[in-house]
Amino acid sequence: MAGLGAAVLGPAMPGIAAPPSQPLTLRAGPAGLALRSGQAETPIWALEGPTPEAGLRLGRGDQLEVMFANDLPMRVALDWRGIDGAPATEPLLGRPPLAAGSKETLQIQPRYAGTFLCDPRLLGDGQARPARPLAVVVGERETGTLDRDEILLIEDWRLRSDGTALAPGIDAKDTTTVYTVNGRISFDITVRSNERLRIRFINGCQRAVIALKIEDHEVRVMALDSQPAEPFVARNGALVLAPGGRADVYVDATAPPGSTSDILLHEGKGPRPIARLVTSNQSALRSAPLPQPSPLPSNGLPAQLDLKNAVRADLTLGGSPSDWVTPARFAPSAAPAFRARSRHVVVLALINRADIATVFHLHGHHFRLLDRLDDGWKPFWLDTLAVEPGQTQRIAFLAEHAGRWLIEAFATEWAAPRLVRWYNVE
Repeated sequence: MAGLGAAVLGPAMPGIAAPPSQPLTLRAGPAGLALRSGQAETPIWALEGPTPEAGLRLGRGDQLEVMFANDLPMRVALDWRGIDGAPATEPLLGRPPLAAGSKETLQIQPRYAGTFLCDPRLLGDGQARPARPLAVVVGERETGTLDRDEILLIEDWRLRSDGTALAPGIDAKDTTTVYTVNGRISFDITVRSNERLRIRFINGCQRAVIALKIEDHEVRVMALDSQPAEPFVARNGALVLAPGGRADVYVDATAPPGSTSDILLHEGKGPRPIARLVTSNQSALRSAPLPQPSPLPSNGLPAQLDLKNAVRADLTLGGSPSDWVTPARFAPSAAPAFRARSRHVVVLALINRADIATVFHLHGHHFRLLDRLDDGWKPFWLDTLAVEPGQTQRIAFLAEHAGRWLIEAFATEWAAPRLVRWYNVE
């Protein structure tokens, strides 16, 4: 965070007087999680705010003075995942990592509503312990009728036989995988019949692409990766999220009173229950489920993209890593992967040469996933995408934020290194 000073994550909202700054403290430091029933807590590292399980909750247009303390024995580069157009906060490019034992202060005034992630793990490969990110929620002014708003941060851990946890970037042989929801190995959400929930699913796993399903309930997707989507019902009730991906869904509690519905996780080896939706025996909250919800308010991203005159570039994922480096070896003086003029559309071909799925994460902008023939796009925005082995996916975005921005890529296996490049919007 050195040199960031009073940089702002987003400009002041037009027509809204900035409220007085409210102090907020974030700390990266040692922590522990109960990952084995009846055993001592496993030592980890974590980014913590005032209410760790509830994440960091802000209102759109709120102005906060954030005091960040790094109490870890390593440098930390915070990635404000999903926050577009804030070059002063861009890790490795807009600011250097914060040294061990250092502190910094910054001002935050979010421009968009949505579900975000403040992630301290960019430099976490091969470290002594794995680390936890912090969920960040920026609320909309209008969401329609909604009874509850829940965060479900899902994380994976690799435990050695002595109970210690392994950081990513290291061979995970002879380890056991444990999943947690909001830091717990079991998690219940108790609801009343016909109650409507907004559940903010966050894939906080280090390398795993996961599918999530709530048994016996319809899951209506309202937003992906911090941006509102045209509402749609999840296919077969399942959500697929790449590491760092977020999905905001509406769920109406329609199961009978006294029933329990598992929330299942599937990571390729079969489903496993990680949490439960428990319908209480109390009287129904209302006589019938609510009507279908209206879309969430737009964050103002463009409705159309002109692909005819787009800047086009190919990015190879996997294969030879000659153009990619680990974050610890990254040098801002390296040549950019591509350049674009501000307000120009960019189309990227993501070519996965690896024999395993590879995750791509774009900083600074959200993108549309293009159809195979470049004749349209999916009805949602993303900042993270998993590309299957041997496949090519095309994405497009409007380069509206001038600055230098990171690109991340890593294979979906625990020992795979996190790699980075950068691009320039002039």
